[in-house]
Amino acid sequence: MPLLLTGRGFRQELERAGALALYAPLEGGAETRLLRRMRAAGYRAQLTSARGLGDPEAFLLQSHGVRPPHLGHQSVGRGAAVGEVQMATPQLGHLFEGNAPVLLWLLEGQVLSTAELESLINLTQREPRLKIVVEMGGARALRWQPLSSVLTATV
Repeated sequence: MPLLLTGRGFRQELERAGALALYAPLEGGAETRLLRRMRAAGYRAQLTSARGLGDPEAFLLQSHGVRPPHLGHQSVGRGAAVGEVQMATPQLGHLFEGNAPVLLWLLEGQVLSTAELESLINLTQREPRLKIVVEMGGARALRWQPLSSVLTATV
């Protein structure tokens, strides 16, 4: 259990790999302790779901357009049938203020495609301050591995 008390091994592995796949017990608690330890180590962290992520790079780091959902018959006037595009700010933009490292913790990562997982790994290589943890499912005991090794195992 000392692993959960300090989180040092997890942090070292995350800093070395850049992106980790996490498998946590379904009753929860262990991953929250790790997240708290990372925040205590100086990381600015954001917890979000992987569902509806879309293009990870655009959603997380760039301003991007969002259209409202199509609700059936609508006027084809000014906004056309699909609605007007509204610009959304980057999800992680405010976390990059200052020099602190940034941690993105993604829940429900098993819904992400191989291409989306590869783009997350590429993001951590391009932006060295960004570290990503993707919860890939449940396990009997808390375990993690580099996200790149998960991709090579599925290919």
